[in-house]
Amino acid sequence: MSLPAVLPAAGSSPSPTPSESPTTTVPTLQDAQESAAHTASWVEQNWSTWLAIGLKVLLVVVIAVVLRKAVLRAITKFIDRMNRTAESAEGTTLGGLLVNAERRRQRSQAIGSVLRSVASFLILGTAALMVLSSFQIDLAPLLASAGVAGVAIGFGARNLVTDFLSGVFMILEDQYGVGDSIDAGVASGEVVEVGLRVTKLRGADGEIWYVRNGEIKRIGNLSQGWATAGVDVTLRPSEDLDRVRATLDEVAEKMSKEEPWNELLWGPIQILGLDSVLIDSMVVRLSAKTMPGKALTVERELRWRIKRAFDAADIRIVGGVPTGLSEEEPPDPTAAVAAPSAFADSDSPQVAATTPIASQRSSAAGK
Repeated sequence: MSLPAVLPAAGSSPSPTPSESPTTTVPTLQDAQESAAHTASWVEQNWSTWLAIGLKVLLVVVIAVVLRKAVLRAITKFIDRMNRTAESAEGTTLGGLLVNAERRRQRSQAIGSVLRSVASFLILGTAALMVLSSFQIDLAPLLASAGVAGVAIGFGARNLVTDFLSGVFMILEDQYGVGDSIDAGVASGEVVEVGLRVTKLRGADGEIWYVRNGEIKRIGNLSQGWATAGVDVTLRPSEDLDRVRATLDEVAEKMSKEEPWNELLWGPIQILGLDSVLIDSMVVRLSAKTMPGKALTVERELRWRIKRAFDAADIRIVGGVPTGLSEEEPPDPTAAVAAPSAFADSDSPQVAATTPIASQRSSAAGK
């Protein structure tokens, strides 16, 4: 194609023109009046609905706040009444021994904390659901999601839930408290702190045990009610039983009247009699009801007094020096010397009998 033919064709095509800018429409006064009229009409149609919803939400919130305050005040009064009951019990002689102020305080605080948390969760949670339902929000998916999440959390933290529930029931039932000596199976000692999840114990050697409440399957409380101190005295069967009983009666009566044993002993020391009779010994058993946690102290003091009384009355226990022998008698010097042996003499028949017999081969070689 020739250049003159191309130029007319190029010249005949329309040249591009710049894009025209869009025109902005300015709202007129009539448009503003129409918009305001529509807004006023919408507000006039829906103001009653919004007012009803607002009043309903306000009423729900006010009722929830008032109800929560009333319930928390009732719980506080209940806890204060528990503390006043414990303080009145401390005024009596026996109550002062059984009631531990720190134990009662921690127990009341734990119970109050649990009750307040449960009451607040129920009241505020119900109020929140009622507020959401007032705005026409479908609660079914929300409740379903919360249920699934609760099941997942409960399954994953089942040990934590078990510890918490076990701690709540232990505190409510007052199974043990601060200052009690307990045997929890996995550990034993004096209770230092009682929590909703963990119980802290002080062991016999001073160690601290942290025991999860869910791991405690059985509890032996050594500090509730009273304890029993038992002492067994082993004597020779040849002792006069009447003299033994008279000596023990004297020891028991004297100990029951002296300080501080008259307060630790909650009953007379009883001589139960012969517990066992053997060929070379007999056992006399004594028993006494004591203050909780003081049984071992009473047993040690009672053994001390019995030993001193028996020594004064010349009553020997098994293992002591017999009465007929003198303690200063010198030992026999030949007691540790062994008997002479027949093999000590090389010419004795016993030595000749143990000489090995010569073999036949060695005899033939000699010939």
